[in-house]
Amino acid sequence: MIPPDPELSPRRAARAEAERLATAALAVQSASPAEGSPAEAAEPAEAAGPTRRELRAGASTSSGIRALAATRGLPLAARRRRAGLLAVAVAVVVAGAVAIGAAATAGGRDEGEAAEVAATTTVVEGPPAVPAEGLPVPQLAAVAATATPCDDPAFTAALASGDDAAAIAAAGGGGAFRAAVASGIAPCVSLSDPNREWVVVNKQRPLDPVDYRAGDLVMPENVRALEESALRARAAGALTEMVRAASDAGAGEIGYLSAFRSYSTQQSTYAGRVSVGGVEEADRESARAGYSEHQTGLAVDIVPCNGSCATLDDVAASAQGAWVRDHAWEFGFITRYAEGRESVSGYEPEAWHLRYIGPELARAYHEGGYTTLEEFFGLPAAPTY
Repeated sequence: MIPPDPELSPRRAARAEAERLATAALAVQSASPAEGSPAEAAEPAEAAGPTRRELRAGASTSSGIRALAATRGLPLAARRRRAGLLAVAVAVVVAGAVAIGAAATAGGRDEGEAAEVAATTTVVEGPPAVPAEGLPVPQLAAVAATATPCDDPAFTAALASGDDAAAIAAAGGGGAFRAAVASGIAPCVSLSDPNREWVVVNKQRPLDPVDYRAGDLVMPENVRALEESALRARAAGALTEMVRAASDAGAGEIGYLSAFRSYSTQQSTYAGRVSVGGVEEADRESARAGYSEHQTGLAVDIVPCNGSCATLDDVAASAQGAWVRDHAWEFGFITRYAEGRESVSGYEPEAWHLRYIGPELARAYHEGGYTTLEEFFGLPAAPTY
């Protein structure tokens, strides 16, 4: 066996391979049966072009051309068949020439160029292999549903029975009740129900029905009243306790001018203010009928008394007024219209206007530093109608 020639260039190897392919193609075609007449198949061997020995020896393309010339004088069909065979051979040789060029280009690179290409090539790593057990499955943590008082049977039962104090206690106290309502997770609680102590009435939230009248109105015991005006039972009892506590503390006597006002009474009150100062001025200090807290039976206008009773405007600077600001929340009352909050509540400050919301809610109101019911329950401001 002859060892490979180390000097054999890629160009020579490619050319030899191309000629080998051409030879093989011609040999296959020559071995096929003639498609022409028996006379054409029996042509002399010397007129048939290159011999198989010449093709095996690696005859060049020029040999193929000489073979084509040797077909002169042959019948037309034979010449056409020979021409087809030579065309195939030429095509194979051309393909081999292209391969020779590519091999020569690749073979011409020296080792330095190959090293430079390797040094500047960036290797991009593929994704990590998939574990044998399959793709990983995402683990999603379960999200607990938001707790709401409306899902508590004790809370809903207290609401259904009309027991406001029991409902607030079932919710976890005044602070928890307020937070649930303000955040919107207690849809079973209505801030528009006039029978509830937490009802909110303002210039954007009229009473429903507009001529609402509470059914448990009573006169407060042992409290000086300047006119016959009642309160709802729980508010009336709380006012009695507050007045007694103020007197025991040495703050003086507290009386009241007005508490519940019916729809018709409020119409007259508001009309009187309009006749004095006009609609704009009346709206700053008096509610229109159907929009008044006095109509709920949960609001009262107090006055300081010392033998005789002073006016509403005297409350802020009196000892009784100072004591009420510090202690009214302990009995369930808040000062509804505070100083500097007209843009939210819609009314000028009224130190005399107390609103009963119950001791638990009043404690949360006081401890939270709130100054309006709108903010306390997360409601929008109501400066105008």
